[in-house]
Amino acid sequence: MDMTLRCRRRSLIALPISLVVCAAAAAAALAGKDLTAALQRGGYVILMRHASSPATPPDPAQAEPDNVHHERQLDEVGRASARAMGDAFHRLRIPVGEVLSSPTYRALETARLADLGPVQPDAQLGDAGHSMTADPSGTRGAWLRGRVARAPKAGTNTLIITHAPNIREAFPSEGADLADGEALILRPDGQGGASLVARVKIQDWTRLAAASP
Repeated sequence: MDMTLRCRRRSLIALPISLVVCAAAAAAALAGKDLTAALQRGGYVILMRHASSPATPPDPAQAEPDNVHHERQLDEVGRASARAMGDAFHRLRIPVGEVLSSPTYRALETARLADLGPVQPDAQLGDAGHSMTADPSGTRGAWLRGRVARAPKAGTNTLIITHAPNIREAFPSEGADLADGEALILRPDGQGGASLVARVKIQDWTRLAAASP
């Protein structure tokens, strides 16, 4: 699998200049202990699809008490995997600075159960009124590319939890088939771009922790 982002230049509606999201052609893929060590040093953006959630909202009687609008919520697998991911991050000593999330219940639930820091909901990570379908304006994907290109605070990583359509719009090839809870690990290059160094399924965080001394 090609682990680099294809170069693309697009004019952003929300910004006065063009944003270039372009990976170095020879960006190396990271895995196993190398990936863990890199994340421990910080400097990466973990762009994640929310954990497992049924495709339809719950019956009101089955909704979580704080799911007052009866939105889609995580199922048992999603809740367990979000908790396990958070536990793995703590065991691996992966520092997380900012945690950004879609304001949808299932994304916020993923962030809350992972428990990796204060969560900042951002409407740009939601569906922008398009009910999780493609955004014909391209604004949503452009905003996400720009946010991913922003370097995390020194010595930390940024976690962004959003939805499959948003990730596909920002990175059509790399995000085309992300599973629930799967993440793209990207390294901002300081020049308005980011390189893809790994893809990690949500259950693989536990495997990384188990392999760590």
